Amino acid sequence: MSSEQTPETGGKSLFSLQRRERLMEELRAHGAITVRDIAVKLGVSELTIRRDVNTLADEGLVSRVHGGATLPSPLDRSVAVGRPSAHSYSVGMVVPSLDYYWPQVISGARGEAEAQNLRILVRGSAYDAADNRRQVQALLDTQNIDGLIVAPDMGGERGKELLRWLNALPIPVILAERRAPSEIPAHRLEWVATDHSFGAGMAVRHLWQEGHRMIGCLTDSTSPTSPHVVRGWKQALAALKIPLEKSIHEDSAKLDNGDRAKHFDHVLDLCRSTGTTAMLVHSDTQAVAFVQHCVDRGVDVPGSMAIVGYDDEVAYLAEPAISAVRPPKSYVGKVAVQLMAARLAEGRMRPVHRIDLNPELIVRESSVGAPRGLAGVVLEDSL
Repeated sequence: MSSEQTPETGGKSLFSLQRRERLMEELRAHGAITVRDIAVKLGVSELTIRRDVNTLADEGLVSRVHGGATLPSPLDRSVAVGRPSAHSYSVGMVVPSLDYYWPQVISGARGEAEAQNLRILVRGSAYDAADNRRQVQALLDTQNIDGLIVAPDMGGERGKELLRWLNALPIPVILAERRAPSEIPAHRLEWVATDHSFGAGMAVRHLWQEGHRMIGCLTDSTSPTSPHVVRGWKQALAALKIPLEKSIHEDSAKLDNGDRAKHFDHVLDLCRSTGTTAMLVHSDTQAVAFVQHCVDRGVDVPGSMAIVGYDDEVAYLAEPAISAVRPPKSYVGKVAVQLMAARLAEGRMRPVHRIDLNPELIVRESSVGAPRGLAGVVLEDSL
């Protein structure tokens, strides 16, 4: 029997309730969902999930966002049941993902918006400047927004042009987890961002304290976070007098599963030849994949290879659990709303604020203990 039965079949009510319960469970666990991911997970059409989201939104249980849903703030719920809203301003928020990293940022923003009597209107976008601009324009065209919190893609000429456009908007703009490069005269843009360079340095110093003297770095150059991680890694190596020219830095951008396995083998070969006993890996998902590859190849983690991940989204799920740098995601959203509220209240008289937040290092099994290295370890064929 299909879970997308029509009312005439008599079975829709039960299955609809079950689906909506699952939607609410996912929202409570992650803070946000995307229609596409939930449709795949539940084995139903995206249209069915959109209908479920609309039903839950009409009941005041979720807030619709572009491409998905989030948990509503208490103020959203009061509107849904007919009580008057106390919103003083409406703020648009455009983020590049609703399922990795950003749900906690959204949650922090919503919580602070409630305290500040602001209304947050969230739209999901992509890591693409053109789509970022479309989503911002849609908010400007269809909603009476007073300010904007956005995490734009800043790569290439399109990214630079997007920053110039955002800087010229007639409403305040706060960048979240982004900083305008010095070559862009974005004098009006404010931002709040994690100091990822500091986080990478923490990871390197932790590994040094555990006894590692050659510490490599594995990143994904398509991520806007990776350049900051690499800079922090290099700065820490210099401070600890670890020779950069002998240290491993590999890029795993745009590799499919087959290429990724070959690339990880290449990284392990480099580790063996250089005496590298530890790796800082961005992002979390890549760190999990690298740990699994080490296990498949018979490389003991952390004995022969210590690993620290970055983002702390899924690192705890690995076996062994992965130490990871954890950005203060909810506080990025919270502080962004605080900056916006202050800007809306004080206007142009307020100086431009640009704030860095420090991450924390969560130490788990993958990086604890004296190093043995890869010398004498015979890499096994994968199963």
